[in-house]
Amino acid sequence: MKKVLKFVLPPVLILLSIVVVVMMAMNRPTPPEREATSAAMLVDVIEARESDGHFMISAQGTARPRTETTIVNEVSGRVVEVSERFAAGGFFRADEVLARIDPSDYEAALVQARAELASAEAQLADERARSEQARKDWERMHGDARQPSDLVLRLPQLAGAEAAVKAAEASVMRAERNLERTRISLPYEGLVRARDIDLGQFVSSGTTLGRAFAVDVAEIRLPLSDQDLAFLDLPGPGHADSYFTPVTLSGTVGGQRGLWSGRVVRTEGVIDEGTRLSYAVVEIEDPYGLLGQIRAVPLQMGTFVRAEIRGRSSDGLIELPRSALREGDTLFLADESDRLDVRPVQVVRRTPHRVYLHNNIRPGERVVTTAIPAPLPGMSLQPREATDEQPELRLLPPELADAREDES
Repeated sequence: MKKVLKFVLPPVLILLSIVVVVMMAMNRPTPPEREATSAAMLVDVIEARESDGHFMISAQGTARPRTETTIVNEVSGRVVEVSERFAAGGFFRADEVLARIDPSDYEAALVQARAELASAEAQLADERARSEQARKDWERMHGDARQPSDLVLRLPQLAGAEAAVKAAEASVMRAERNLERTRISLPYEGLVRARDIDLGQFVSSGTTLGRAFAVDVAEIRLPLSDQDLAFLDLPGPGHADSYFTPVTLSGTVGGQRGLWSGRVVRTEGVIDEGTRLSYAVVEIEDPYGLLGQIRAVPLQMGTFVRAEIRGRSSDGLIELPRSALREGDTLFLADESDRLDVRPVQVVRRTPHRVYLHNNIRPGERVVTTAIPAPLPGMSLQPREATDEQPELRLLPPELADAREDES
């Protein structure tokens, strides 16, 4: 009997335990059902707005004088006078004498040329009188029956005397011009860049005396790519008179930040084969403020400047911070139900700070500026209004800023 219980009892106990567990599972209370929820992601959003201004194209260049002269001596002699303003950085007026060559020999040459002219004129007067007397003598002897020959009327001698007078006049003009060339001057207001002579030095014809440049206008060559040119209205070669493209330039001179306004006056009409860039030329009048302009910071030649060129109108395009644009030219938007909408857009222009979009987005839509690591369309969002990023730095002078407000 004990052996029977030993083999039968364990399976019976196991079976009873299974029955008890099944009964308890069947009679346990049902837990209340709850809806599955997912946490919404907190994101910053900004409102999409239409642009109402103009494209601003950035470029860089160096200020250079429009007119620069290497002063070369035209006559030989000793330097007997040098102006105090004929020194590096010296400002001079138009036709002001910067240096003078010893004029003694050229004054003597002028006196001699004038004397030779007086002698030639006296000879011409004598030949005219002789020719006229020969004509009267012929008429008295022959009347009108025969015409006198040129030799009888001394016409060849008269022509020679007239030629001698013209040659003497040319000699006087040459002597006067050489005497004038002993005065070294330039036909414009300018600054001296360098002087290569000094008082008492002998200089021959063709000697370089110095270098100077005009201060009326400065020029800056701005390199532009094809993409930049697509957003600009620039004058073509030979058509600069009908355009006025405003440009604002900024740079640092002597530790001070300067701001200057200019205009594009021409394009060079060629493409650099090495860089594939075109060049526009900007003019700034009176860059040093020496001719009437008021300059808080003079624009010195050689200054490296940044240019902002006012381009075509950007009206009708959506303007957003560049950081809002995602990979593959897409935007993250929060729809009416606060769910994520991943939308592709067409980028018209992108700058280091801004992007301009053409389609698939309307003014007033909420653009997500927060980076989303794993964006899934339809995911829940918790939008939070944020301010737009700082707009592009547009260094417009007051007159251009007023004009832009009027156009808006």
